[in-house]
Amino acid sequence: MVAFFVMSIATSIPNLFIGISSALQKIPQLAFGDIVGGNIVDLTLVIGIAVILSNINLPAESKLVQSSAIFTVVITLLPLLFILDGRIDRIDGVMLILIYIFYSAWLFGNKKRFSKTYKHHKKDTVRGPRILKIISGVSSLIFFVFLLLVASQGIILSAQYFSGYMGLSLSLVGILIVGLGNCAPEIYFTAISARKEQNWMILGNLMGSVIVCTTLVLGIVALICPFEITDFSPFLIARIFTIISALLFFVVLRSGQRITKMEGLLLIFIYFAFLITEIYFK
Repeated sequence: MVAFFVMSIATSIPNLFIGISSALQKIPQLAFGDIVGGNIVDLTLVIGIAVILSNINLPAESKLVQSSAIFTVVITLLPLLFILDGRIDRIDGVMLILIYIFYSAWLFGNKKRFSKTYKHHKKDTVRGPRILKIISGVSSLIFFVFLLLVASQGIILSAQYFSGYMGLSLSLVGILIVGLGNCAPEIYFTAISARKEQNWMILGNLMGSVIVCTTLVLGIVALICPFEITDFSPFLIARIFTIISALLFFVVLRSGQRITKMEGLLLIFIYFAFLITEIYFK
């Protein structure tokens, strides 16, 4: 439950800041590319790394994991459906946010998913100067928000530089570079969880991150700055590999209710095949 909701939101914060900053600067195509590219990375490369680093096959027998797999696949394909008319407008944005609210309500709808976690929770008996704790917490929050704002601006400027210097569209830079870079929190969390044998956290975080970015983040971007895709060429290959990645992820997750080492290597191969194809046919 923690991985599906809390950690997925935490690892999606860079995508949110990139999305809001790019929308405010009237280049939401960068955020769209980031989300599409990031989804492919999460469903192939990151899961493959998790399986390779794990001492055993990645278990997926949990009912929550199996049910969320259906949500993940459907939601991953949503942007491809919404963009068929060549634009994502505010109505699409509202629909995406409502889908995220529905998913969150479904996630919290069953008390069994989180009641055991707090069953034996004890109240903290240590009393201290609460006002100092509050001030310290708020200060830390403001500081890290400021860092994220600065980092998001740096990433956007770098993306614009790469776009001009290499003659690539911002959408393609988002798919190939920003999408991979923004998956760094998921890769780090996955590696740490695999090494600590907390495998149950990995799939929850990855599927939750895909859902958060595709619904909440993209929905906010569309509300701030609706956009049109006039050149579909950067998304043609990404669209094909998004479908392949989502369907393959669903198949390997449902077959045997685990992801084996060989399946992990196959997912990694799919990512590099996407990377090579996208660069070669750019």
